[in-house]
Amino acid sequence: MKIASFNANSIRARLDIVTEWLTQQQPDVLCIQETKAQDEDFPSLAFLEHGYHCSFRGQKSYNGVAVLSREKPDEVSFGLDDGGQPDDTRLSYTRFGNLHIVNTYVPQGRELEHEMYQYKLEWFQRLKEYFDRHFSTRKRVLWLGDLNVAPLPMDIHNSEKQANHVCYHVDVREAFADTVAWGFEDVFRKHHPEPDQYTFFDYRTPNAAKRKMGWRIDHMLATRPLAKLCTDSTIDLEPRLKPKPSDHTFLVAEFKV
Repeated sequence: MKIASFNANSIRARLDIVTEWLTQQQPDVLCIQETKAQDEDFPSLAFLEHGYHCSFRGQKSYNGVAVLSREKPDEVSFGLDDGGQPDDTRLSYTRFGNLHIVNTYVPQGRELEHEMYQYKLEWFQRLKEYFDRHFSTRKRVLWLGDLNVAPLPMDIHNSEKQANHVCYHVDVREAFADTVAWGFEDVFRKHHPEPDQYTFFDYRTPNAAKRKMGWRIDHMLATRPLAKLCTDSTIDLEPRLKPKPSDHTFLVAEFKV
């Protein structure tokens, strides 16, 4: 089973890139973040024409999550369901048989002094509590998406300059590690322990992807029963090199399920 993750940075602006990638790669599931489209504007017909069922929740100009799948999910829900600040456009849950997929667009945080950074740290704690409420580590759970954290120095091309960045500061890396410690394994690093592996390339850096000046902030994290079934995981850089791309690219994992 091939599962992919992609921050589209506007699904309508990136529709041709996504549909071309679906045609070429034929994933079973594609989880998308930052769709930036209200539900009535989501281009579901285009994906249906390519053979994909669509589950999505969005809002104008910001956030938004979607799951495209060959098979219709057995169960779909949105948000952290804990009574906190509304977050339906940041998290989707889909179940396919005994496979549970949690697709998240974690808050970026803006600046260390900004209230959104504290919200980001709290969001990781809320997410860990969400996993506690809904799953056990014995289940096949896949947590993926744009998690807006580079866990290790090797996950940024210039980590020595990024100590105070909201996606690399020690506090956010600890918050992320605490959530991962709930029971997840990094399936990409299982297959690629080498450096220079990035999923995000800032538009403001000329030719960032070609120059390997990026960040690894998109992740595939699986519980042990599922991680054992992961046969490969890759980053597809080609879509980032196309005209008018997202600043992210596709992260893919394959499982024997």
